[in-house]
Amino acid sequence: MKALLQRVTGAEVTVDGRVTGRIGQGFVILLGVGGDDGEKDADYLADKVVNLRMFSDDNSKFNLSALQIKAELLVISQFTLLADTSRGRRPSFTEAAPPEMAEKLYNYFIGRVSETGLKVQAGVFGAHMLVSIVNDGPVTIMLDSKDKLA
Repeated sequence: MKALLQRVTGAEVTVDGRVTGRIGQGFVILLGVGGDDGEKDADYLADKVVNLRMFSDDNSKFNLSALQIKAELLVISQFTLLADTSRGRRPSFTEAAPPEMAEKLYNYFIGRVSETGLKVQAGVFGAHMLVSIVNDGPVTIMLDSKDKLA
């Protein structure tokens, strides 16, 4: 499972002209689910997202976590994070989970980060979305559950 974190001062997602999620300071989380991912991958990434120190303290050092600043989270499904571009000119998405499985783990991840008490908003799984982001920094970091230590 992959999560692309973008630190933002604000963001919103719209589907068919309707806002489905809007946040202030926090993270936009683009979440891609792989075919071999499970709940342990989502648990790992949920814990990493809320505890990773990506917000600046008074000395402009990355010392504060989303939990510490009460960040807001906007979670967007993003199967294209699993693209394989190693061959040819058209990306392959064979590593991405089938939609039914991906949606289940996407919703599970949203549940896990919601349990922290942070405000969590989301896009609409499988929909064509327009995401407006005011990237802060810019600060963007890729997380991959395969990087966890065994």
